[in-house]
Amino acid sequence: QVQLVESGGDLVQAGGSLRLSCVVSGRVAGINDMRWYRQAPGKERELVSGITSSGSTNYADSVKGRFTISRDNAKNTVHLQMNQMKPEDTAVYYCNARIKGYRWNEYELWGQGTQVTVSS
Repeated sequence: QVQLVESGGDLVQAGGSLRLSCVVSGRVAGINDMRWYRQAPGKERELVSGITSSGSTNYADSVKGRFTISRDNAKNTVHLQMNQMKPEDTAVYYCNARIKGYRWNEYELWGQGTQVTVSS
């Protein structure tokens, strides 16, 4: 079956960096938009960044200039490079992808979540 496998979450000090990765595991015909969301304790899940199949990107205002999203289509992978991290970046980060199947079906998948904790 197709699933999203996330990695890279960790405990980091403020000002430090982390790189999250999300691999689409399994056979797919294509991958459309890929996104990173996050959810902090007591808060709603929010969109952090997204990237289209052609490479267009978007970022939440709170992470612009600090985070960079990228994708490697040959490896069915999306990354989120997080620099100059702040305690308010602490959250569970979730990968999201829109998948194109071999029967012209499209569906959405979510990763299991990876914990990012930024200490001050």
